[in-house]
Amino acid sequence: MDKAITTALLIVISMIMSVLLFNAVYPAVTQGSESITSMTNHVTERMRNQIEIIHGAGELDASGFWQDSNSNGEFDVFVWVKNIGDARITPIEQADFFFGPEGNFVRIPYSASNGSGFPYWSYALENAAEWDPNATLKITVHYGVPLGTGRYFAKLSTVTDAQAEYFMGM
Repeated sequence: MDKAITTALLIVISMIMSVLLFNAVYPAVTQGSESITSMTNHVTERMRNQIEIIHGAGELDASGFWQDSNSNGEFDVFVWVKNIGDARITPIEQADFFFGPEGNFVRIPYSASNGSGFPYWSYALENAAEWDPNATLKITVHYGVPLGTGRYFAKLSTVTDAQAEYFMGM
């Protein structure tokens, strides 16, 4: 009889311990699974929203001196950015654009939010009505005075967390 009671007690204790272990481990497994799912969704969204700066140039003549080639009274730098993801990127106006000499670049405001000061940037879509996949965005950075020669850094960061960097010489 003692062995039957001891065996029954061990079975009950084993069942209680199993339930306690399950209650401790299951929430951690569920939370880990949710974290993996969230990270997978984030990575998938980043892959859908990708950009690449494909070229940058300033208003320079054949000898390398600044000139107002588009006759707008400003000295401009042009940066072409391609949407290489598989999703439309909007709104373009809320993107952050950084530009300047290597090691001394600053955030350049978009033209609509700038008022009247220099520098500021504007954009035009070159081969589409929207910034759809495979469309190219031409960013124009407007300056009131010519820039010096040297190596310049450009970076565009969109609201969809797509980012691209580019170094160019002038």
